[in-house]
Amino acid sequence: MTINLKENERLDELQRNGYQIIQNPEKFCFGMDAVLLSGFAKAKKGDVVLDMGTGTGIIPILMEAKTEASHLTGLEIQEESADMARRSVVLNGLSEKIDIVTGDIKEADRIFKSASFDIITCNPPYMIGQHGLTNPDAPKAIARHEVLCTLADVISQAAKLLKPGGHFFMVHRPFRLAEIMTTLVQHKLEPKRMQLVYPYVDKEPNMVLIEATRGGKSRMTVEKPLIVYKEPGVYMPEIYDIYGY
Repeated sequence: MTINLKENERLDELQRNGYQIIQNPEKFCFGMDAVLLSGFAKAKKGDVVLDMGTGTGIIPILMEAKTEASHLTGLEIQEESADMARRSVVLNGLSEKIDIVTGDIKEADRIFKSASFDIITCNPPYMIGQHGLTNPDAPKAIARHEVLCTLADVISQAAKLLKPGGHFFMVHRPFRLAEIMTTLVQHKLEPKRMQLVYPYVDKEPNMVLIEATRGGKSRMTVEKPLIVYKEPGVYMPEIYDIYGY
């Protein structure tokens, strides 16, 4: 299928099922964190999945390729990103499997029925407040900084929308790990699995992948570290596997 691209848009290959995604590098493009989250998140056959703050739809599209989830929904507040996501869904012939909804994470419980999802994923803004922002309304700022929603907003909404026993998957920054764990527990999302991501074996971790279960018992597994680069420009084998190269 051919699809018309708008100004500054491009088509990127996803190395999965021949899928492609529409992106605008002038606005925002998905990063490795989204790809790693799509590999860390698990969905069983028949699961119903919500991705909060889906951007251009990268996580639902990759999870559709990697899992047997029955249906996936992406929620995105920026209409321009949501429009690209919808066109990517059509381009890949996934209109029956993926819905893209324009809306605010803070109002997700008004958009969707409570306890209606088996799996919720989120790659939220990492940075607190508007420190260092020159234009807090710019798409990149909204994606990276807590301009329109906070960590607490994301977690509280996930807790409302997950079925009992449902799973929440998130990628974030290690410097906020104490806050993340505290907020999850406050909202009855029990941390169950964690993996730290290191750019190189001798560097500090710069990402953390977390799985929590609604109403789960207190027991968490810490998985072996995920190292991204063997040397500059060369991924470790695990990263090539996640990307599908």
